[in-house]
Amino acid sequence: MLGAMFLMATSAIGPGFITQTTVFTAELGAAFAFAILVSILVDIAVQLNVWRVVGVSGMRAQELANSVLPGAGYFLAALVVVGGLVFNIGNIGGTALGANAMVGLDVKVGGAVSALIAIAIFLSKRAGIAMDRIVVVLGLLMIAMVLYAAIVSGPPVGEALRQSVLPDDIDFLIITTLIGGTVGGYITYAGAHRLVDSGITGPDRVREITRGSVAGILVTGVMRALLFLAVLGVVAGGVTLAVENPPASAFEAALGEVGVRVFGIILWAASITSVIGASYTSVSFLAGFSRRLEERRSWVTVGFIVFSMVVYLALGKAPVTLLVLAGALNGLILPVGFGIILWVAARRTDLLRGYRYPKALLVVGALSWVLTVYLGWNSLGGIADLL
Repeated sequence: MLGAMFLMATSAIGPGFITQTTVFTAELGAAFAFAILVSILVDIAVQLNVWRVVGVSGMRAQELANSVLPGAGYFLAALVVVGGLVFNIGNIGGTALGANAMVGLDVKVGGAVSALIAIAIFLSKRAGIAMDRIVVVLGLLMIAMVLYAAIVSGPPVGEALRQSVLPDDIDFLIITTLIGGTVGGYITYAGAHRLVDSGITGPDRVREITRGSVAGILVTGVMRALLFLAVLGVVAGGVTLAVENPPASAFEAALGEVGVRVFGIILWAASITSVIGASYTSVSFLAGFSRRLEERRSWVTVGFIVFSMVVYLALGKAPVTLLVLAGALNGLILPVGFGIILWVAARRTDLLRGYRYPKALLVVGALSWVLTVYLGWNSLGGIADLL
């Protein structure tokens, strides 16, 4: 359960998470606290439903989708795998930048070494346990380091608390961006699929599943809140962040030259755990369609990482256009997949082993789904721009 919680949380906490939080804090100041709070509440509503339906049924999302509408599972899996693959290239790029800031390693060497570390985890004899432990340890390490930066930067905590409920400025686009980045794409199913693989399923495990889903989102929320406070302390002191790398400049302003090293460690940890999460979750969508793939799942995951690494090394950087396209695909995954989850909750008690789904949770989920449709509609604009 702890591994599932942190897999979900650290999958969300990637290079984009760190950059978005820094930029939005510089833009909105203390008012960004309101956006964080609202996004956490919506994220909890989404994950409560996803974890409960997947966990109670004991079926992965693509299997549920095919049970509801034949072929829908293949469509959902295609979206997740394509989006996960492209973002994995970006995640490897993040490990490269983190290693460079941390120890001055060449970006191609840093990316390759980081990818090999991820591969070693999946090739270990007890890959599941190894993955669980590494995401928990690195998740706690990131939180501890960002907490240290937040304490040193001396943010106006009282003002942040006030504006979390009475903001001077509300930006709904930023709120929806945060939601999409925290529970969009493969991230939606990372923790829930880990539950299925761990055997934590069935109606008798509902209470445990509920606690895990909320705790996982809260871990993500704590990380975002601490990073927000660390950056807020810097910008409130009058520092203008560097345009080319806002997070690095924020940590340098807060902690001096050692801040760049600390930022490097945080970025590397965030990126390598996202590589693990993207690879594990994407392959979990493929493996469910074939017994042969399921039996060779570790090797398929290794192939997924190797392909991502080769593309990154060939390009020398994350492919910006493909990242935009993958982000747009992620915006479509959430309403499609979440809509199927809610349909199962409302209409398919046979898939839930006779479990009676709470109506209040279903209503909250339906309201959240409307917001995900809005996210999906906006993502179509990203695809249109590319075309």
